[in-house]
Amino acid sequence: MSVPFEASHFINRELSWLEFNQRVLDEALDRRNPLLERIKFFSIASSNLDEFFEVRVAGIKQQMESSVVERSIDGMTSSETLRAITQRVRRMVEQQYRCWRDDLLPTLAKNGIRFLSFQELTREDVAWVEKYYRSQVRPVLTPLGIDPSHPFPQLLNKSLNIIVSLEIDRRRLAVVQVPRVLPRLVKLPRTDSRQDYIFLGHLVGNYLADLFPGTRILGYWHFRVTRNSELYIDEEDVANLLQAVENELHNRRRGDAVRLEVEKDCPVEIRAALLENLHLAEEDVYVIDGPLNPVRLMAIYEEDHSPELRDPPFVAPVAAALREESDLFAAIRERDVLLHHPYESFSSVVEFLDQAATDPHVLAIKQTLYRTGGDPLVVGAMMEAVRNGKQVTAVVELKARFDEANNILWAQKLEEAGVHVVYGLVGYKIHGKMTLVVRRDDDGIRRYVHLSTGNYNPTTARFYTDMGLLTARPEFGEDATNLFNLLTGICQFQKTQKFLVAPFDLHDRILALIRREAEHAKRGLPSRIVAKMNALVGQEIIEELYRASSVGVRVDLIVRGICCLRPGIPGVSENITVRSVVDRFLEHSRIYYFENACQPEVLMGSADWMPRNFFRRIEIVFPIEDGNLRERVKSEVLDLCLADNTKARFLDSCGNYTLAPVKRGTTKRRCQFELVALAQQTSNRLSTSPQQKYPVMKVRSRPRKQSGFETRISQSDG
Repeated sequence: MSVPFEASHFINRELSWLEFNQRVLDEALDRRNPLLERIKFFSIASSNLDEFFEVRVAGIKQQMESSVVERSIDGMTSSETLRAITQRVRRMVEQQYRCWRDDLLPTLAKNGIRFLSFQELTREDVAWVEKYYRSQVRPVLTPLGIDPSHPFPQLLNKSLNIIVSLEIDRRRLAVVQVPRVLPRLVKLPRTDSRQDYIFLGHLVGNYLADLFPGTRILGYWHFRVTRNSELYIDEEDVANLLQAVENELHNRRRGDAVRLEVEKDCPVEIRAALLENLHLAEEDVYVIDGPLNPVRLMAIYEEDHSPELRDPPFVAPVAAALREESDLFAAIRERDVLLHHPYESFSSVVEFLDQAATDPHVLAIKQTLYRTGGDPLVVGAMMEAVRNGKQVTAVVELKARFDEANNILWAQKLEEAGVHVVYGLVGYKIHGKMTLVVRRDDDGIRRYVHLSTGNYNPTTARFYTDMGLLTARPEFGEDATNLFNLLTGICQFQKTQKFLVAPFDLHDRILALIRREAEHAKRGLPSRIVAKMNALVGQEIIEELYRASSVGVRVDLIVRGICCLRPGIPGVSENITVRSVVDRFLEHSRIYYFENACQPEVLMGSADWMPRNFFRRIEIVFPIEDGNLRERVKSEVLDLCLADNTKARFLDSCGNYTLAPVKRGTTKRRCQFELVALAQQTSNRLSTSPQQKYPVMKVRSRPRKQSGFETRISQSDG
């Protein structure tokens, strides 16, 4: 008899996401991390929170406006969820800005990176700033008065603005939008190594009297509005999807407001006026004691500062299987090639595309593009292939969130170059990552396939952990051919030989694999599931994992972000562990291991275990057929993640994440550092400089007094 599952057996999706962002913020709080890396995580946490409000909070507010009462997987209504979100975000924001004021800001100053007020500027600085304002800033500013003939302006999403209280014949309000086209951090000229900045918003505020001559400035305060940024397109009712997405992008900038951020000292009456004009309530306002848009602090991280303030540099080597082989097609014919980014260079994928574009024996290239970043190496290879007479097809996903404009631009350029561009199936995002190369080899036509857990984006491939497979297996080529025909033509889904494809059979086949492990456990056969993904939300999948756990299947989940499964519930999930690794690189690969009575199966692909991936996207999950590669995936990725006791946080049955307790004398393990060290050892470009090496993690033999930001780990240059 199956266990009846209750709402209390699940974790709220939105609150779980906020706990993920807390783990990102924890990296900014951690004083063991290099200073500029902390700034990076500080900015990323802010960017994440922006998107959370733009999409998730906006969606919840829309649910609340409807007459239908919807409950989340944990039984909470939309209004209950929003109240819980508000309370949790307020705590997070307070912690974030306390870290900025009390820790990051003074530590940056100690390292020669300062943010100056006008009172701290020298006479020479003031003269330079005055000139900069006159020549660069003033020409693009537009003061906007607010009165019966000038209604409250339509402010752009996430733009920084200044609300000004001024007096002429009576008290009035005006708004000045800080221009996006200028750097938010203005770097002051220095002849030495100092890095001194002034915030553009403060610079504009200092010259408000120049914008409102003949008035008396009573005060000014910075504020920022976040708007609903979801795209609303009825694909069934549009003649041109490209045009529809372009039109909707313009609406995104002016969607309904969902959050107001204001400076700490903004008066109550000014705040009330903003809320009234933006149609927001008091619970939608967040009072900020620090910079209103910390995302712009990434400029500090991107500046060329001292190497000791950031992680050791790392240049990924070419995969060992391809290092001595100039003909990639020959290498792939010989054996499957597994690529592990960023520990192995993404240049191998680019070289695969380049060789396909120039090889006279290649007849056709087909590729899915989700987030390319507009990289000329990828799209340039496809354009080159057209010039060389090949048949080239690109399946471009126009609705890749926040990459829509970029994808539209490159889709148009590809079309102009002669690439046949299609936009996939109505109602589904094309999220699977796949390239098919058709080549006339000496022994006949052969199909070469590249499959991946990540995007065709050389930039993000340096920071995201992903895996790819290059193969010439005929079954893979046949599946890829049929799938491309489905995406570009008009046909029904054909049953695949090797691929698991959403929305057609992926969900059911994953459920079947979990059930098979449960049956093995019941019969006393070896059974185990190890699954690595970005998010676990699907209720049916979670319930099947609960059932497997209850009959003795050991389930180890490595879930970077959202996890609605609650581990450690007696009789339900006591055989399930959940951990999340947040470190230098963004964990992004999706890998699924099933023990299968000592005949293990390893799958990987583009899909998380979420309803959107199972039912609203085209996803590709593929098996690793080569036994040596299966073992490599298990030992090099899954086992290392499970061994990490430095950056892994463990989820408990109450929904809290904590670092693993480490006993004295226990070896500290940090999976990403170990993988970098392994790559460096096997690379012929390995640096011998001590500063270039990743530190060995050790546990102190004796406890010492620590601050609240530290654990009992030291880093030594060994």
